Amino acid sequence: MSGTFLNLSEAQNKRNRELNEEQGLTSLIEVIDGNFEDIPLEDKSVDIVWSQDAILHSGNRIQVFKEVQRVLKSGGEFIFTDPMQSDDCPEGVLQPVLDRIHLTSLGSIGFYQKIADLSGLQEVEVIDLSEQLVNHYQRILKSVEENHEKAVAASGEEYIERMKTGLNHWIEAGKKGYLCWGILKFVCQD
Repeated sequence: MSGTFLNLSEAQNKRNRELNEEQGLTSLIEVIDGNFEDIPLEDKSVDIVWSQDAILHSGNRIQVFKEVQRVLKSGGEFIFTDPMQSDDCPEGVLQPVLDRIHLTSLGSIGFYQKIADLSGLQEVEVIDLSEQLVNHYQRILKSVEENHEKAVAASGEEYIERMKTGLNHWIEAGKKGYLCWGILKFVCQD
């Protein structure tokens, strides 16, 4: 079995190619530069699309789903995770969270279910693991605090302090139930 790895970042792709070479995986994993809003693959050429915590960064999430549907073979699976807002999140409460990652909005489980359906993808399963979002950001914050001197040396005091403030916003919003995270699985119907 082989696969294709798609990423917009040329620097990350270079590193991934180097790691594949070191591990002898170049014949199994093709690393390509590209954007998930315009996937550089043939129609109906892919069995599985996996995205991990990336769709939130798209300026056009609907287009991402259309592209996934376009490249999936009939019966192909789309599995992804994404930091999301809860479906009943009050208006405006996530602004500090959004500011940290320079976004204007987040998707939600309901939003992704709707655009999947409109894109010809059928829901198979949604596993809500929202409690893990809070655990994750608490661990990152703890690591930053425990390694404060190294973090400041690498990134600067101002950046680290903004990061800690931002992480606290994510933790607080998660504890209040405004954020969610999970694994969503859909299948291509055509």
